[in-house]
Amino acid sequence: MARRPAARTGPVNVALVGQQFMGRAHSNAWGQVNRFFDPPRRAVLHTIAGRNSATLPDFAARWGWGKWTDRWESLAADPQIELVDLGTPNHLHKEQALAMLRAGKHVACEKPLAGTLADARTMRDAAAAAKDRRSFVWFNYRRCPAVALAWQLVREGRLGPIRHVRARYLQSWGGPAVPLTWRFQKKLAGSGAHGDLNAHIVDMARFLVGEEISEVHGAVARTFIKERALVGAAGGGTTLGAGRGAGRGKSDVDDCVLFLASFTGGATASFEATRLAEGHLNDNGLELNGEKASLRFDFEDMNLLHLHEAGPDGRRTAGWKRIMVTAPEHPYVGHFWPEAHVIGYEHAFVNMAADILNVLGGGRPLVPLPDFEDAYQTQRVLEAALLSARERRAVRLKDVR
Repeated sequence: MARRPAARTGPVNVALVGQQFMGRAHSNAWGQVNRFFDPPRRAVLHTIAGRNSATLPDFAARWGWGKWTDRWESLAADPQIELVDLGTPNHLHKEQALAMLRAGKHVACEKPLAGTLADARTMRDAAAAAKDRRSFVWFNYRRCPAVALAWQLVREGRLGPIRHVRARYLQSWGGPAVPLTWRFQKKLAGSGAHGDLNAHIVDMARFLVGEEISEVHGAVARTFIKERALVGAAGGGTTLGAGRGAGRGKSDVDDCVLFLASFTGGATASFEATRLAEGHLNDNGLELNGEKASLRFDFEDMNLLHLHEAGPDGRRTAGWKRIMVTAPEHPYVGHFWPEAHVIGYEHAFVNMAADILNVLGGGRPLVPLPDFEDAYQTQRVLEAALLSARERRAVRLKDVR
């Protein structure tokens, strides 16, 4: 068992790199966690780092950061900063994480762990070598109360041995009118819908089943929109890595990836991710079928968990049960509002911030936190699926290292 670093006391000075979508989500989490939870160590919003010095002062003031800098490298040299949170594009994760680990910082990183398996492996190894530092990866859907409840039910044996997993993550925002931002360039993102969306549902499936995926049996990857307008031509703002100019540029990442897999315990699994599913806004869903029961989660109804179990007289009254996961007995819920006063997307980030602070204070998270090693296992599955699609063959995970 890996040696756990000795717990420190007092506040945790947090620095965040990134001021866009994830920068806002993470800033809100660190700003709210002390208000809703009583962690053994409280978060202090010490420094925000970003590339746009013109907007950073306003961003820092709005979200409560004490300082700002347009040089993320300076965070490594600041002895007051204990935890560095990376909310940056995928191709930047390795350089930034390694710099912070070398400087003796704890590191929390957005998903996927990296744009490539090689970068993810390097990050995993660096975190393992940093014996007194902790690593975390923001697979935030684990901390939706309904997903955490599902994890508890599986651990309690309510479903019995898992037979089938069906997972999907369907969005519709990535149509032809969207310009060539970094998310559509392989050198910056690594992959498209696959790394963006399949990463989440692969992690969630591994988390709930409690086993690793052993083989990808087959996969399909498609790029439907092969060119996109450069950001200037589309009238959009500046985005890191976006092509700029008056013309069009190549979109060389997948728009959708589907694959079939097996878990080590024998369960079969299907995964589908796309950003072109018209009518699906953020349709992140997963179903588990066990020998004794089944459960189903749909993020667009994130406060609900559906459970199917035998009735008191067997099949005669068996059926799906709709559980409103808003009671104080449910994971995380007691820290927020009265029963049935529902929570939202941002609360999963707050829950994760609370669990990170618990760990840094010597405690344990309510449900397992993904670290770089855990996220590397998800990255291996993503790589196996792309290899299967490219070579049109089954891929065993033992051959993907």
